[in-house]
Amino acid sequence: MASQVTNYKCPACTGPLHFVGASGKLECDYCGAQYEVADIEAMYAEKEAKAVEAGEKAEAKAEQRRQEMAEMEAQGWDTSELNSDWGADAEGMKAYSCPSCGAELICDATTAATSCPYCGNPTVVPGQFSGALKPDFVIPFKLSKEDAVAALKNHYKGKPFLPRAFTNGNHIEEIKGVYVPFWMFDGEAEGNADYEGLISHSYTSGDYEVTETEHYEVRRSGTIAFEKVPVDASSKMPDDHMDSIEPYDYEDLKAFSTAYLPGFLADKYDVSVEDSHDRADSRCAASLETALRRTADMYDTCIPLHQDISLKRGKVHYALLPVWMLHTKWSGKDFLFAMNGQTGKLVGDLPMDWGKFWTAFAAIAAPVTAIAAVIMMLL
Repeated sequence: MASQVTNYKCPACTGPLHFVGASGKLECDYCGAQYEVADIEAMYAEKEAKAVEAGEKAEAKAEQRRQEMAEMEAQGWDTSELNSDWGADAEGMKAYSCPSCGAELICDATTAATSCPYCGNPTVVPGQFSGALKPDFVIPFKLSKEDAVAALKNHYKGKPFLPRAFTNGNHIEEIKGVYVPFWMFDGEAEGNADYEGLISHSYTSGDYEVTETEHYEVRRSGTIAFEKVPVDASSKMPDDHMDSIEPYDYEDLKAFSTAYLPGFLADKYDVSVEDSHDRADSRCAASLETALRRTADMYDTCIPLHQDISLKRGKVHYALLPVWMLHTKWSGKDFLFAMNGQTGKLVGDLPMDWGKFWTAFAAIAAPVTAIAAVIMMLL
């Protein structure tokens, strides 16, 4: 069964509601909004129905995940360290799902989820905690919410074409700490590569500048072992955002404990290992190719001709990495900001006030046009 909702919250601002006898309505302590009791009861009844549906979907996904584990093992991946046994900690966990974007979030029982960090939807439905894969590792948050807010405000500085209305109304205080799921791959890359190495010499002979180029056949081979190559396992988080806020310092990598969760949300993975390992394979292969090419740096130019790289699959780990997130909307468009909760590296797109842009353009173009006109008259 879905977890029961015990406190009504305002649909407008999520503040607590209480019944006021004088008006006969439920009123919000913060924004002052008023609601009919029947309307709020109907809304929460719908939430409970969605929660039951979410629980049934969670059970179906749990079965799907068991099948995925079996398929991964058949492909050669070692998934022996992946499990969904939370033990006694399971009693202190709860789950939420977003009916808007489908995000599944988990947290400890003391953490309230009032809105979805991925799409900004103010309604998240409490559901049954089940079928969640227990992480192997976690990097705890090192930077606070205040650090994230300050970094985002600093991100706005020096942006002359940023709309003032955006900075004033984008709910910057609603930034949330989310543990984003990552697969981490162990393995080994072995291969060889053939290059054409070029060394050029230039000298003067009489009236001529002569360039002689020496051509060499270059062959390299080698092996590199990899540990914990990260690939984000959330379809809601854009891959370019996750790639941009890397790297993480693995010296802070800890064995997972629910003690790191209070006050934060954790996203459940929804991209399987099978759908993720190609990205990890590409990273490993590219790293080996780069390492092989570095050994040929004595040549002025090194042209790749052929390479043959094979990958040996090892263990698969499941980890949660810290990200501060803010999803906001402005002028009908979505904007997502993400900050590495360990290092503070931040990425996010900003809107442009085209009115300011064209005003500035006109201010620059007008004197330039006038100068050009004077020059033409003098010619």
